[in-house]
Amino acid sequence: MLGTSINPIKPPSSSASWNCYYWSCETRMATLLSSTSSFDYYNHSLHFLFSPSKLHCPRILVSKLPGLRFRVSSPSKSRVFCESKTQEGQIRRCSPLLEKASLPSNGALASDEWKAVPDIWRSSAEKHGDRVAVVDPYHDPPSTMTYKQLEQEILDFTEGLRVIGVNPEEKVALFADNSCRWLVADQGIMAMGAINVVRGSRSAVEELLHIYNHSESVGLVVDNPEFFNRLAGTFSSKSTMRFLVLLWGEKAWLSNGETHGVPIFSYKEIIELGRESRVAHIGSHDARQGCKYEIIGSDDIATIVYTSGTTGNPKGVMLTHKNLLHQIENLWDVVPAEAGDRFLSMLPTWHVYERACEYFTFTHGIEQVYTTVRNLKDDLRHYQPQYLISVPLVYETLYRGIQKQISTSSTIRKLIAVSFIKVSLAYMEFKRIYEGLYLTRNTEQPSYLASLLDCLWARIIAAILWPLHVLAKKLVYQKIHSAIGISKAGINGGGSLPMHLDKFFEAIGVTVQNGYGLTESSPVVACRRPYCNVIGSIGHPIQHTEFKVVDSETGEVLPPGTRGIVKVRGPQVMKGYYKNPLATKQALDEDGWLDTGDIGWIAPYHLAGRSHRCGGVIVLEGRAKDTIVLSSGENVEPLEIEEAAMRSSLIQQIVVVGQDQRRLAAIIVPNKDEVLQAAKVSSIVDPDAVDLGRDKMTSLLCEELSKWTSECSFQVGPILVVDEPFTIDSGLMTPTMKLRRDQVVAKYKEEIANLYKWDSQN
Repeated sequence: MLGTSINPIKPPSSSASWNCYYWSCETRMATLLSSTSSFDYYNHSLHFLFSPSKLHCPRILVSKLPGLRFRVSSPSKSRVFCESKTQEGQIRRCSPLLEKASLPSNGALASDEWKAVPDIWRSSAEKHGDRVAVVDPYHDPPSTMTYKQLEQEILDFTEGLRVIGVNPEEKVALFADNSCRWLVADQGIMAMGAINVVRGSRSAVEELLHIYNHSESVGLVVDNPEFFNRLAGTFSSKSTMRFLVLLWGEKAWLSNGETHGVPIFSYKEIIELGRESRVAHIGSHDARQGCKYEIIGSDDIATIVYTSGTTGNPKGVMLTHKNLLHQIENLWDVVPAEAGDRFLSMLPTWHVYERACEYFTFTHGIEQVYTTVRNLKDDLRHYQPQYLISVPLVYETLYRGIQKQISTSSTIRKLIAVSFIKVSLAYMEFKRIYEGLYLTRNTEQPSYLASLLDCLWARIIAAILWPLHVLAKKLVYQKIHSAIGISKAGINGGGSLPMHLDKFFEAIGVTVQNGYGLTESSPVVACRRPYCNVIGSIGHPIQHTEFKVVDSETGEVLPPGTRGIVKVRGPQVMKGYYKNPLATKQALDEDGWLDTGDIGWIAPYHLAGRSHRCGGVIVLEGRAKDTIVLSSGENVEPLEIEEAAMRSSLIQQIVVVGQDQRRLAAIIVPNKDEVLQAAKVSSIVDPDAVDLGRDKMTSLLCEELSKWTSECSFQVGPILVVDEPFTIDSGLMTPTMKLRRDQVVAKYKEEIANLYKWDSQN
């Protein structure tokens, strides 16, 4: 038995079987009710449709819940109804603007302001009703919804959850990946006052179990049957579920025996239950008057997002509606989206970076297209999005793709493209100088005359280079733009954007705005603006957000230009970690300052000169916990070296190590095709060779690493070449594609020890 279902039971063909038929109905109703703590029906009827047949008498099915009963209608109706006698004082928590139509007619609780995140859908439906909101081409069935349709779907899902017994403030686990139904489920859970606990399907089963149990979730909403089958064995024995909802797929695809006694609902069933309940509720004056209404408060918890867990078990970050509304109301300065702009969604939608950006963009009438990593390249060309919200790895992939296209062109085309890119890089460098966007840590104020001459010289050189830059746009960059779209901006977050990527995309005319945030801050706290895009920085703080840099030992606030630990404060900062007051106290001080754990500095203010528009931007230089302390006592930030190394086409991934050692080492995943090609060019192997020996590969990679990191503060010694890439599935990257350094080091602990042993002997 797969679990309780509310699918219609096919009626018997003969009257002799009706007693069995009534018993079957009653048994399934009772099972459904007994496995659910409460059903919040509001004087409505839940219809189980049967084909017409003669009934000789009505039957009453008495439930275990007071005020709720089932009945089989008269022969002419041929339906089973679930009737609810509304109990006085029943609590119905609502998103006040979204559910304005279902609130009491006196309007005392209704609001025209956003009090909760789901309120945005009423505003968006009114302003952009018939515009396409979401396009989901890769699920079955493919889906397209307008803003009006999306709002109704969210309302139906919200009510459907009430029907199956979800109560306000209960936690519901939403373990699924990007899709329009994920969005509906997310907002539906929030809109009825429950708290969603989110994660993607690529996380380890044990991690998902920890999140489910630690959060005290009462039910589970999952992507599809295949995903749940992977969880079922562990979850059925180690957790308690009141219900299971499948967003996609059929219940028949679930494994047998794993969900006995657990009511299972498809997405469509939840929608249908909610739709009928809403009609009954809105149409009944008694039902509305018999309920006690509460509105969701802006300080109520909206979601619990467990951190990516780069070290140890993930912690549950409690984000309120107020936290997320701050993002929705203040990101337009960063992304001035307009109705009709198209966005591609490919990051994990449960991650707060993608999630907050989506909420914000939907308030401006954009069209969102769901894509995947596999389909990103084709979808960029096909949909030509105005914006792409992504992480450094995606921009690195685009960069490598462009470079590969250039390197495989004819000699003449390659020479022209490379020359034009060098010219454009130089042009943009001088342009930044005379525009005052040249980043510096120097706190000394330049003289007015020196600044004037500096800017004048930069303008002259830029003017000389400008015609070649314009020609490059027409001959080279135009083709790149037609392949990747991103006609307005790419927004980078979730990790540091390497300088070479920053400068490259600027040179070819693709605007990339680097931003910064944490799960604990909902997440955005700073981002570069279109009108002040300071390369190498994360931009200025967004509105109502404060930054300070403090000494890691004394806590003393440091002046601009001085490196220290970055702290932030603002309305977007979390309520705390769920059931973890000690971790909350360590992260948040009494004055509301959040310790980011990042090392950085604030650019000094200059009245004139090449940096006069950079004052106040924030620059990050790595994670404090990633700092490597050598046996000499020197502190090394590995990010600088890794970013420099990643400019090489021969290096696919790199992790710098060396804690308590006399010098640094590195673990490198090679780009084998590129390494083999480089070996052929250098005559290390024959032109027809199909493989490269490990010793030759290591030697070539050592030379390559030395070349690209020659200007870094520290040099890397021995290297360990590994074949297996660092991936999410292997547990060496987080779902947002950040390296789990501790996991990488732990996996290769023995090899690293042998590497240093060999190094000491040579």
